[in-house]
Amino acid sequence: MEDQNKNLILALVLSTLVIIVWTFLFPPEAQAPATLDAVQEQQDATAPVTDTTTGGIAAPADAVANEPATEAPRVTIQTPELSGTISLLGGRIDDLKLTQYHETIDDSSPTVTLLSPSGTPDAYFASFGWAAVDGVAADAVPGPDTLWTVEDGETLTPETPVTLAYDNGAGQIFRTTISVDDKYMFSVDQSVENTGAAAVSLRPYGLLRQEGMPSDLQNFFILHEGLVRMTDGTLEEVKYKNMVDFAVDPNEGTNAERQDVTSAGWIGYTDHYWMTTLIPDQSVPFRSTAKYFPSRDIFQAEAVQEPQSVAPGATASVTTQLFAGAKEWETIGDYEKAGVTGFIDSIDWGWFFFLTKPIFWVLHHLNLLIGNMGFAIIGLTFFLKLLVLPLAYKSYVSMARMKELQPEMEKLKERSGDDKAALQTGMMKLYKENKVNPAAGCLPILIQIPIFFSLYKVIFVTLELRHAPWIGWIQDLSAPDPSSILNLFGLLPYATPGITSPFHIISLGVLPILLGISMWLQQRLNPAPADATQKMIFAWMPWVFMFMLGRFASGLVLYWITNNTITFTQQYLIMRSHGAKPDVFGNIKGTFSRKKGEPVAANSGKKPKGK
Repeated sequence: MEDQNKNLILALVLSTLVIIVWTFLFPPEAQAPATLDAVQEQQDATAPVTDTTTGGIAAPADAVANEPATEAPRVTIQTPELSGTISLLGGRIDDLKLTQYHETIDDSSPTVTLLSPSGTPDAYFASFGWAAVDGVAADAVPGPDTLWTVEDGETLTPETPVTLAYDNGAGQIFRTTISVDDKYMFSVDQSVENTGAAAVSLRPYGLLRQEGMPSDLQNFFILHEGLVRMTDGTLEEVKYKNMVDFAVDPNEGTNAERQDVTSAGWIGYTDHYWMTTLIPDQSVPFRSTAKYFPSRDIFQAEAVQEPQSVAPGATASVTTQLFAGAKEWETIGDYEKAGVTGFIDSIDWGWFFFLTKPIFWVLHHLNLLIGNMGFAIIGLTFFLKLLVLPLAYKSYVSMARMKELQPEMEKLKERSGDDKAALQTGMMKLYKENKVNPAAGCLPILIQIPIFFSLYKVIFVTLELRHAPWIGWIQDLSAPDPSSILNLFGLLPYATPGITSPFHIISLGVLPILLGISMWLQQRLNPAPADATQKMIFAWMPWVFMFMLGRFASGLVLYWITNNTITFTQQYLIMRSHGAKPDVFGNIKGTFSRKKGEPVAANSGKKPKGK
């Protein structure tokens, strides 16, 4: 029994240390908010110029800051999921809101803004253009600052595309036809008509430009925010802060990483719940380039396609898709089925993807079946416990047998006295003869740790948990329990302490308190250990976890409470079926009535008679 307690304590301590590391050693990095003056001081980049040595896109030259794109004429975007405008300056898709998502759980709060014009805070936009290779001047091709005209269409909707045109006056007429589906995918068809007397060669490209780091970065190590791209089936993720450290690429003239994609690739930027991605034709090669311009603090992602040779009188065209929207699992999965290779991996599944993916799949379908994400989490917990039931059964049977051996253990201790070697030898012999594994009690906890972390990842990163209600006061399972014991859970007219308050850590809600109680009750299946150190650790463990997990997502705490309740029931029934009779109420009573130094009988909460 002593070895079992040591192993159990070791597992508990290890799990506690891991959570402490997660919570305290990797806190979110404080970000100074960007001021409007600082944003306005940033200079916009000009259109890319020709890199004649490689036929690619060279680094843009510094230029005087352009007029804000908001002053150029605009075309309206209106779909069931999106609203915004396209600026005719550069044909920029730079004003985009997600109409079905709000900044808070209050439906009257502003809708989420994904893209913003240059010159505004958190400026972020997509633009499509051409780079000169041969037969045309670098300043005669359209780029991010070219002023286009509307040739066809007034409002971009799923039923009505819009065509923009630009005549360079040197024999080439450029057109960009933009269409959009009823979700988040734009299709951008770029064409060039050569009316000149000589052939020309150009490279079409699409770019995403982020002016400065986003001000709402989470900066939490479990979450990826920054560059995400697929290159020939290989996923790459680079955080914004690591893009700053890119080596200077002489072909690009700035900090950059270039990759030549044979096929099956895309590139873009992702944050907690939203993403913007350039997706060229998956069957043709292109150049995937990620850049950082230190002088202007600009992050840029480019998809540069192969040179298009256009003979006099001929026309060449290419199509690039632009995903700009919410990382909805079903929507992204549908785009992957439609041909976007590995697109579902744009969701940050983490190192335990082999657990997080199936866990979310089950959770998602349970939610579709039940219609409530909180009850779906409870259902998922039952499902996971059913999967590990064979191992749990063996563990609880072993624990029941250990209790049966307790009298023999006590006799062995008396015979061995202070001879610890003899005691260990005798215990191993006793375990072997009775086919008992003293480490079996650790199995449920060791299995639980990766499941717990995987579920934590799922709840933290997946959009479907954002603002998902359960019951009553729990209206966002991705956020901590908003209730607080400090105002009697809303009965008193006092505001709860904010996150910067030193009292925030003790501002526990209903769910964290239930978590502590469920762990405490689970311990009461067995009498407290006789060893004083073990006894102290066991006594404090539920309440330590209560405070540590108190500010975790409500969905995760709900899972832990459900898991504890199921574990308690399983262990109680299995121990009873093997002859052990846990005296839960006696152990609870003994916890409060026991005097210091008085032992407790193995299967009873009653005090032994006095000496």
